[in-house]
Parts: sequence; structure tokens; C-alpha cells
Amino acid sequence: MGQKDEDFFPDEVEERLIAEEYKIWKKNTPFLYDLVVTHALEWPSLTVQWLPERVEHPDSECSTQKLILGTHTSENEQNHLMIAEVQLPLEDATVDATEYENASKQNNEQGSYGQNAGKVHVVQLMNHDGEVNRARYCPHNPFMIATKTVSAEVYVFDYSKHPSKPPADSACSPDLRLTGHKSEGYGLSWSPFKKYTLLSGSDDAQICMWDLESAGVDGPSNTSNNATSTNRQSRSLEANRVFKGHGGVIEDVAWHGKHEHIFGSVGDDKKMILWDTRAAPADAATNTVDAHDAEVNCLAFNPFNEHLLATGSADKTVALFDIRKLTSRLHTFENHTEEVFQIGWSPKSETVLASCGADRRVAVWDLNMIGEEQTPEDAEDGPPELLFIHGGHTQKISDFAWNQNDDWVIASVAEDNILQIWQMSENIYADTPEGDDDA
Repeated sequence: MGQKDEDFFPDEVEERLIAEEYKIWKKNTPFLYDLVVTHALEWPSLTVQWLPERVEHPDSECSTQKLILGTHTSENEQNHLMIAEVQLPLEDATVDATEYENASKQNNEQGSYGQNAGKVHVVQLMNHDGEVNRARYCPHNPFMIATKTVSAEVYVFDYSKHPSKPPADSACSPDLRLTGHKSEGYGLSWSPFKKYTLLSGSDDAQICMWDLESAGVDGPSNTSNNATSTNRQSRSLEANRVFKGHGGVIEDVAWHGKHEHIFGSVGDDKKMILWDTRAAPADAATNTVDAHDAEVNCLAFNPFNEHLLATGSADKTVALFDIRKLTSRLHTFENHTEEVFQIGWSPKSETVLASCGADRRVAVWDLNMIGEEQTPEDAEDGPPELLFIHGGHTQKISDFAWNQNDDWVIASVAEDNILQIWQMSENIYADTPEGDDDA
């Protein structure tokens, strides 16, 4: 009996520490944030992405925006791809610093800070086979959402053709089933240039590419004329190109935002590979580099500077590279205490990057601050380029997404079932050189 108690004791201590950290974070939200929305989902979501749609409501000082989410349910429960609506305050809306605590007390310890915030509603559910590992919308048709599944297939849904709620006992009915992989994975990226072209990386060490337009699919909306049918036949499409070069699981893939033929991939073999689709698949790997000392989980090309690329790893670091000289990294960002799962550049600022991981934190970095002098006291809080740490989650953060419409707004999801939408206080980023650019 004593041995059993000892086995559980470290977990109990950790839980207590996490609860105490959360309590301190919550108390300080009015000083650290201009906005915090905390919403408890029924099940954890492994994925989150903002849809580009934004509708302003000047009378209520808010806008309505949409998020893509998924579920990771228990074994016997139906999983779903989800669309949620969120109300966010307009930029000039008045903020009452007492709102977060008031809302928390009224809503089972969840709450919001920021005028008219805190309203999150799931407005659409689509049946999904197994958990949604990742979901990303197509930039050429935001109604088209690709999902990574627990099987080898990649699904594509046109959510405008599905009802808001699937009928009872209905099957998973994606508009397209994309085949070519042998196992599940997480890497997923739509081309920003070539219409309806999708990349996927999986545990089978393969990268598949589907050119939906060349296959005669002008978006999934052409595959069905019945918006209420949920048991229709899904069309299958085999990958038209398969790229092999990694020696193990491929964790992430990403298209370059400035060069339509270039994409990158990272994996458990610790490598980052750059590819050029103009070459035959066997010759398409143009650069291969040992990027980290452990598995590489994610990569992101800078949307403004065509030469900058960042990667995140199980070695707890984020690395910055110049793709013209991949033999040595430009910088290493160090502050995470566990592995880094996801990274993303700000859509508004060339020098701002965020990362999240198993340490329950989202770190926001500013490249402009690298090398800045610090007082010993400031250095204790992290390196000068560490602009902000979001500490509102109590378990591993699975994904986060920058809002493309509202500056500095981020959505993050974690294994604690919590979706948070947050914006750091303006006085934090306004004090940096980047703040002068109205980022």
C-alpha cells in the first residue's frame, strides 16, 4: 500500500503545482492580456485554425469569426470535424478589466477578458472516422477542409455541403478520400499557388501530393448536389506524386509561401528536406540537413522573407535557418522545457514567431530582439527575443493558430479540453522595435 502511494505521489505534486501556476496566471490576466477567451470543449481538439471569414457588428462592438476544430473522443464515441463561431471585440471596443473574473465565476471557472468576448458556439459537426489529427482549409476555397485521419486516408470535406448536425447513426461521408499513404500522420499543407494541390506527410515516411484540379475536381462541391445527405458515396483519388527521402516518420510538411514549386518536410530522422516539384520525385530533394539533435516535429516558412525558415523539435528548441545556407542555423530559440510540437509565423509581422509544446506553454518570439542587452533580472525570465509566454493551459498544447484578421490574436487548444483565444497586452509588444511598425 505504501509503495502504491509513493508511485502516485509525484503525479499529485505535479498536479498541485500546475493548479497553482494556473491560479497565478488567471489572477494576472488583466495585466498581461487585452483579450482572453477560455472555452471548455466536450472533447480535446488536436487541431485549430482560423477561417478567413470575418463579419463586423458595430452595434455590439464585436466581430464574428470561425474556427476549425476536431475531436479526440474516447474509444466508443463518435468523432467530429467541427466549425465554431467566435465573437471577438472590435479594435476600438471598451475593455473592462473585471470581466474575466466575473465571467469565470458565472461559468464553471471558465471565462473571458475583453468586451463582448467569451462567446464560442460550435455551429457544425461532421462525422469523422477516428480523431482529427489535423485539419486545414484550402486557401482557394475555404469551404474545403482537408483532415488527417487515424487511417492512411486523407479526407476532404466541403462543409457548405453538409448539414449543421449529422443525422443519428449516419456514417462519416467526406466529399473526397485521398489515398496513397500506408499509415496515419499529421503533416498537411495546401499550396498557396496551385489551386487544390495538397501535400501530406505520414508515419510511412512518404509525402503524397494530390492535384485535385488536374484530376477534374474543381473543389469537392462538384462531387455532391445534396447538402443534407450524409451517407453518400465518397469519391477516392490516388496521389499523383509520392516523394521519399526521410528515414522514418514524417512529422510535418509545408509549402513555401513565395516559390510555388518549393516545399519542406521534417521528421523523426532529425532531418529537414527541401523539395522542388519541377523535378521527378526521385530527384526532387534539393537540400537535406540534420536540423536538430532529436525528432523534428514542425516547420514553417516566413510569409514575408523568402529566405527564413523555422523548425521545432523534441530537443526543446526552435531553430532559425536561411534556406540559402542550411549548413548552419541562424539562431536557436531556447526556453521551452519540453518538446516543441508546433510553430507559426505571425501573418502581420516578419519578425514574430510563436511555438507551443508539451510544457503547456505558447512562446512568442521577436527576432528583432535577438542579442539585445538585458539586466540580470530580465535574463532570469528568458532570452531577450522571448516576447511573451502564454500560460493558460494545464496540459500539453496540441496546436495553435494566428488570427489573420485581428492583430496579435492567437487560438490554442490543449489536452485539457480547453480552447483559448488570447491577445497579449499592447504595452508588451508596443515596447519592442516591432511594435513601432503597427504589427
